[in-house]
Amino acid sequence: MYQEAAVLFQIAGIGIIVAMIHTILKQMGKEEYAQFASLIGFIIVLIFVVNSISDFFQQIKSVFLFQG
Repeated sequence: MYQEAAVLFQIAGIGIIVAMIHTILKQMGKEEYAQFASLIGFIIVLIFVVNSISDFFQQIKSVFLFQG
């Protein structure tokens, strides 16, 4: 149960940091870099989500196939 909450807080933290970086870069007039930073943040969050979904399906597989 703690692991799922930790992943949510990690994703929220990454979102806050990326939003701050995006805002700072946009204020400096570097819109291209701001979009690139947002894209990198999205990819990192996507990796977290894919890993969580993979773990979820492994748990489902172990339940239905009675594996430990």
